[in-house]
Amino acid sequence: MTRDSSEVWPSLPLEEWSDSFATLHMWMQIVGKIRLVQSPWTNHSWHVTLYVTSRGLSTSQIPYEQRSFQIDFDFVEHRLVVQTSDGRTARFPLEPQSVATFYDRLIETLAVLGISIRINKLPCEVVEAVPFDQNQINHSYDAEYVNRFWRILVQIDRVFKIFRARFIGKCSPVHLFWGAGDICVTRFSGRKAPVHPGGIPNLADWVTREAYSHEVSSCGFWPGGGDVPYPAFYAYAYPEPKGFAEAPVEPKEASYLTSLHEFILPYEAVRRSSNPDEAILAFLQSTYEAAANSGAWDREALERQGSPKG
Repeated sequence: MTRDSSEVWPSLPLEEWSDSFATLHMWMQIVGKIRLVQSPWTNHSWHVTLYVTSRGLSTSQIPYEQRSFQIDFDFVEHRLVVQTSDGRTARFPLEPQSVATFYDRLIETLAVLGISIRINKLPCEVVEAVPFDQNQINHSYDAEYVNRFWRILVQIDRVFKIFRARFIGKCSPVHLFWGAGDICVTRFSGRKAPVHPGGIPNLADWVTREAYSHEVSSCGFWPGGGDVPYPAFYAYAYPEPKGFAEAPVEPKEASYLTSLHEFILPYEAVRRSSNPDEAILAFLQSTYEAAANSGAWDREALERQGSPKG
């Protein structure tokens, strides 16, 4: 397969790289859990996320004693890079290898840099949770499709940040949650929400309940799985207000999926549209309006009118 790096919105059929994504998902969880245990707890678990970079994904700076370090996935040269604040760097290749091997290599790499960290080795938000250091099942790594995934994330991160800038109320950063492997941004009405029922596999209910302690309108993108076996954008509201599911949303390819209580827009519809940016922004805005109007949000106080001039 020849990579065309000039293709801004490459195809990403889940069936072509599902094994690789399953492996990468576990690798991201390992890296994310390292950030988790070393970082002060931030509301809605915003301290655990990964961020899109010009080469892949990053933890950003992680404190360690009197130093700091960061872990980067480089999806251009396909390597895992660890850098420390005292100028040291260590790396190893991203290639077909089991989750257990990746875990061991990362722990050894950190040790070389004088960093010793223990994490909970059980994955989150997956039904069949095999401890990282025992997982010999997931071992695929298709560099072409991983690179495509990252290139798509670069574009989505850019467009999501345009959408985020339109809101002056409480709003999350644009970030990637490694629990499900989705990039997202979440807006808040400012009002408290009813207690979330929890029940997410291998995730403590108190974490979910804190994450959804206040009313939200959330949107994101993930490579697909389960009821949506293809890459897609999603949007939901918690709590879901009456009338949300019936609200008109754009573009026309978007629809409400009852089993997930989410609006879904297939990625393929976006990449084939005449203007992907506008298609995404129309989806984000219309689903937000569905939540805000149905839920009686104070939109005048929460939304930016125009953009400040620099």
